[in-house]
Amino acid sequence: MPEPGEDAQHLEMALRASDGFYDGAPQIPQLRDRFINIATAKVATSAYEAFDIGVLKTDKDFVVVNGDRAITEAKYKVQELARRGYTQPIQREDITVLGRTALGAMYAGTESFFIGNYATEHDKKIANKVAWVMCGGDLTGSQQVSEQYLLDLEREAFLSLLGERKTLERMEHILKTGKPLRN
Repeated sequence: MPEPGEDAQHLEMALRASDGFYDGAPQIPQLRDRFINIATAKVATSAYEAFDIGVLKTDKDFVVVNGDRAITEAKYKVQELARRGYTQPIQREDITVLGRTALGAMYAGTESFFIGNYATEHDKKIANKVAWVMCGGDLTGSQQVSEQYLLDLEREAFLSLLGERKTLERMEHILKTGKPLRN
């Protein structure tokens, strides 16, 4: 299950799911797949696998196989962006979220993980917060929202988890040991 603080993924995965929706295609399975990657803290074993599971994007990300060249290549990319006059993109206002219908499906999934002993009660709570953000909160149905709307949901979810004793125990444990705590 994800740790609090991995929120940047929620907006990005909601954006990617929204961009992949098209008329007539089922939308919940696509959102579910991205949700499962976050909720189960799926980790790619290589950069190429990260492309396959949708963590990296072929039009934005690149792989440097030789670790000694990573900084040089990154510097080159930054200089290239500067030469082209890069500016931060305008926040999007057209992100399709699926609301309560998808939220119910995601909650059913987290409950199944809990009942099957694949997740603790706190894992389920965190995953439900992820679902809340990715589905756009308590919206009656599918609609378009802004990036800021989703960022506000993320911030609210993150701050509420910071108020949980079990979250603080997890954070303290990972800082001390470098390993996650399942509590």
